[in-house]
Amino acid sequence: IFYLSITLAIGFWASKKIKSAGDFALAGKSLSTFLVAVTLFATWFGSTQIMGNPGYFITDGFSSYITLVVSGGFCLIIVGQFYARKLYRMNIVTINDFFRVRYNKTLETVSSLLMVFSYPHWIAAQFVALAYLFNTVMDIPFQYGIILGASIVVFYTYIGGMWAVAYTDMVQSVMILLGLFILLFQVLDETGGIAAIFEKQPKEFYHLTPDGGLDEWSDYIALLLAFTAGAIPVQEIYQRVFSAKNEKTARHGLFLGAFLMVLIPSIPLIIGLGGVQLYPELLENGNSQDIIPTLVKTMTTIPVQILFYGAMISAILSTSSGAMLAPATVIAENLIK
Repeated sequence: IFYLSITLAIGFWASKKIKSAGDFALAGKSLSTFLVAVTLFATWFGSTQIMGNPGYFITDGFSSYITLVVSGGFCLIIVGQFYARKLYRMNIVTINDFFRVRYNKTLETVSSLLMVFSYPHWIAAQFVALAYLFNTVMDIPFQYGIILGASIVVFYTYIGGMWAVAYTDMVQSVMILLGLFILLFQVLDETGGIAAIFEKQPKEFYHLTPDGGLDEWSDYIALLLAFTAGAIPVQEIYQRVFSAKNEKTARHGLFLGAFLMVLIPSIPLIIGLGGVQLYPELLENGNSQDIIPTLVKTMTTIPVQILFYGAMISAILSTSSGAMLAPATVIAENLIK
């Protein structure tokens, strides 16, 4: 509750920086390289990376690591190398503005509608994860947890815009790193280190491509395309690119963000892999999303549990706010304005 109160307080403080629509949508085009990178990382690092990906990594090995982790970093490198500078110089607010300038108003409208309708399922998934955590930590009924999580995110994003998203992302990223590293060191201490975890894996675990037939390869290629080429034109990337204080900052922020997107999401995978070696029964209930929350309950003290649940809530809040601000900006700039 204290942590959530701090998040709302940051939103109030950030709202004082807003004097125009540009301040709200693009933080006055004044974000540093570090803030660009952190907000990119925090927006893409959510419930999937902590509660979903470890289960895939345990069963599929490094082929899932390529599709679910490396692909996101590769996408940011592509945007930084080929798109960021040219689009930044156009002085636009959304990626859909480019379609109007380069082509026509019709394409701007169609691309905006496609963009807006791609976000609700992603936002909904974050609210479900928040409700799951609120139910686990505070015994709040699931439906009320969804309403509470949505209300908090809408409120601080609405009053503070991109400024609130940037500063809360910075605080939330620190919380995420603290929580993950504490649990990682605890798992490594009991397993005997990273080498001891990986040396027990079968040979096929290290394959970078699927071992199956056409169906497995089809899924593999689809995921690679979705998280690399498919993510290149998404608004949450360019909202941060256009919020940078100059094109050099935007480009470097993307490269630093790519590094964070490969490094930090690797930590929950190692935690999950080590956790199931220590407690094989974690896979018996068939719900791999419970692995890391159960490890937190089993292996850590109450203060560490508080920190880690704060970190998980942080990750989901930052993803939710970024996922809401992006389509809201497109609706305002390209459909209403």
